[in-house]
Amino acid sequence: MDMTPIDRIRSFNRTVTRRIGALGDDYLGRGRPLGASRLLFEIGREGANLRDLRSRLSLDSGYLSRLLRSLEADGLLALERAPDDARARRAILTRKGLKEWAVLDSRSQDLATSLLASLGDAQRERMIAAMAEVERFLRASEVEIAVAAPDGTAARHCLQAYFHELQQRFDSGFDPALSVSAAPGELTPPNGTFLLARLDGHPVGCGALKRIGRGVGEIKRMWVDPTARGLGIAQRLLEALEGEAAALGMRILRLDTNRSLDEARALYLRNGYREIPRYNDNPYAHHWFEKTRAKRAVSRPNSAKTSGRAGGA
Repeated sequence: MDMTPIDRIRSFNRTVTRRIGALGDDYLGRGRPLGASRLLFEIGREGANLRDLRSRLSLDSGYLSRLLRSLEADGLLALERAPDDARARRAILTRKGLKEWAVLDSRSQDLATSLLASLGDAQRERMIAAMAEVERFLRASEVEIAVAAPDGTAARHCLQAYFHELQQRFDSGFDPALSVSAAPGELTPPNGTFLLARLDGHPVGCGALKRIGRGVGEIKRMWVDPTARGLGIAQRLLEALEGEAAALGMRILRLDTNRSLDEARALYLRNGYREIPRYNDNPYAHHWFEKTRAKRAVSRPNSAKTSGRAGGA
């Protein structure tokens, strides 16, 4: 009988957890479950801030504290103040912990080798390729897109990185003061909106929308961190901005972009934007686009998980 997509995912999860030994309390024969072993491995030889561990492993504070106490009681780690922030704590491995880390690393290598050992060459290649693709889509599913303050810390981080990238990519450099305005007041309702994409709690992309006429909006500040590109974030940001435009009564969407941003132009074209004559005096723009949406509303992103690149200026 054919399996539904949800049934397929659940079957995949059961197979993986059984095959890698995640179901018992003796992961890799070291007398502790997978969660504690993974935490020890993530702390690593250099140590790690507890805040980063919570984010990377998606652990709540209470469960993380219990795991840390267990490892500390076994003499495998110590907690100290983070050197760059007296309010934060950091976990470091003891000498015993470093030895245990090395054993875990070696046994993890053995487990990975065993997954390939009984397969033929072609099967191995297909499994490795499939694993890479599944990992990419799993990472994409962890991305969250939500409305954010355009003058908040995370927004400023993204915008500064975006401006720096344009400075490097544009033939004439880039000065945001010379570009078409996109001030915080223009990017909040009812004038517009600002969206942030986050992965593991960190901002990895942004996109903005501002009203430039009655029923007309302009898409601005489309950018995705290079480390998160290939996850479909730019596409999801664009779709989310179109949803916000519908909620704000903007039926026509426009944008401009620089000739060096080939990937941005390709994104807009495959989403139904058509090139139009110049509609503004942006000195960095070489291409102008427009899209007229259907009258029916498009769903908004709010804070739903969704799944990149610099876009227009």
